[in-house]
Amino acid sequence: MVYGGKPSTGCHLCRKRKIKCDEGRPGCRNCGVYGRPCPGYRPDAVFRNETRKTERLVRKDVSSSSSDSDSQHTTTPSSPTDPGVIDIRRGNRTQEHSLTTIQIADSTWEHRALCYFFDQYTISAEFEDGMSHLEYVPNLYARALELNDRDWKASSSCLRYAVDATSLMTFANISNAPQFAMKARQGYGKALRNLRDALAEPSTAVQDDTFAAVVLLSLYEDISGERNGLYSSHTAGFEFLMKIRGEGQLESQMGRDMFNFAFTHTFVEILALGDKPRYDIDWVLSFLDSNDPIERLMLAASKISSLMSAINSSSKPPDQATVESWISFGRECDFELSQWTLHLTERWLPLVVYSSQGDELLTYNRISNAVVWNYYRAARIMLQQLLLNLNRSLLAIVKKKDKRGASSSIQSPLNEDSLRAIIQEITTDVCRSIPFSLGDVDTLGRSIRTTDGNWTIRAAQGNGLLWPMWYILSCGMPTPEQVSQIRTVFSRVGSKLGIKLALTLDREAERIRGGSGATEAPESATELRVGSR
Repeated sequence: MVYGGKPSTGCHLCRKRKIKCDEGRPGCRNCGVYGRPCPGYRPDAVFRNETRKTERLVRKDVSSSSSDSDSQHTTTPSSPTDPGVIDIRRGNRTQEHSLTTIQIADSTWEHRALCYFFDQYTISAEFEDGMSHLEYVPNLYARALELNDRDWKASSSCLRYAVDATSLMTFANISNAPQFAMKARQGYGKALRNLRDALAEPSTAVQDDTFAAVVLLSLYEDISGERNGLYSSHTAGFEFLMKIRGEGQLESQMGRDMFNFAFTHTFVEILALGDKPRYDIDWVLSFLDSNDPIERLMLAASKISSLMSAINSSSKPPDQATVESWISFGRECDFELSQWTLHLTERWLPLVVYSSQGDELLTYNRISNAVVWNYYRAARIMLQQLLLNLNRSLLAIVKKKDKRGASSSIQSPLNEDSLRAIIQEITTDVCRSIPFSLGDVDTLGRSIRTTDGNWTIRAAQGNGLLWPMWYILSCGMPTPEQVSQIRTVFSRVGSKLGIKLALTLDREAERIRGGSGATEAPESATELRVGSR
């Protein structure tokens, strides 16, 4: 027996089941979801067996667990060489992590998938300086499980199916087990049918369970990579539910968290894909708190959508005065966005550090802060591109007037070289933050090398990197080296965290760029067409 270093600090049951414990006090929530009381935690000083028998015992446990599941007519891998079982000898971090989920024989495959999903996608505000992610889902799910047939509600049922489907799809992707993906798609279909029933009744449509189910179903699309192109099929559902739930949804922290998730989801499509809001956005903005850094950023970025909406709704080619007014409004938007950084507390500000190789990096107090900063940078790049296009359109109008003999002496109100310089500077800052955002370095820029090869970021954090990176890659002006850095993010998030949306965005960005790797951005969707008059 040898001292094995710092032991796991999880509770006894989580350690027995080989899952990550959230170490809540007095008991962890995994035990509550599992349906057992938390047995508590062990003392600091422990010893453990480090013999070479461990690997053989793990493989034996996986094999026996598969046999037991087969005898119960469940679809599971049957041997360590089956595609659904991860060999402990492989070095991949995600595979090792999934092995710890697979190997325990005292729970079903579905429950292992559920625990892995909760570990990777639910983040407590307590550990992220108030920025939680789906923290409310485990409690809602546990409550839904307690309902019997007499208390059955469509909203609770669709939530259960949505959570189960999303966790199974997550598990299928990280363990390369297509049989779980098939079960996940079946659960997704059941969740959609129950969601329709829940939305049909006003009393259940406004329930938290219903809203949470749509949140999970939208996440399922990202994990499975089964969006309709780059558009989510649940955006309209979010818009409908935000409206009918009204101001009352913000009275609880859970309601506000769901609202922020839905608003961000819909806004990504409005900004990144040039879509138009299908609802009155002003009443939504009135709910946002300007004292909160994230909600203040939402308020500032929302003005970009107002400008895009005005441009896209124009039924005829704009005249000079109209384009000039759009440019003026765009410059006001950019000023307000730039002010966002000036009102952040110290814990939000990036830190300039240097790697062991001497590279200048940006790090943050939390990875979640880096995610928010990248959304800010993507919004500013988007606005600079919009101003570039407006400026080109204005110059084209003036040129046409000159050809017709009209007296029009106007100088461009914008310096295009300055706009491009801002885009390139912001793109550089994004790339300097990538090593920290991927968990490769700590706050001081020191390389992180875990003894077990595990990746230090959660899937929820990796998912948050995708849309800003996609816009910067497809519509910004990255250098070839920066293109390679950003594509590495998509590759790692897609392969190691099992979020297939990353691979879809990578392919779409390359399609937009034409595979040329050019440093000049392609024409924007908001490029104005100046027609003859």
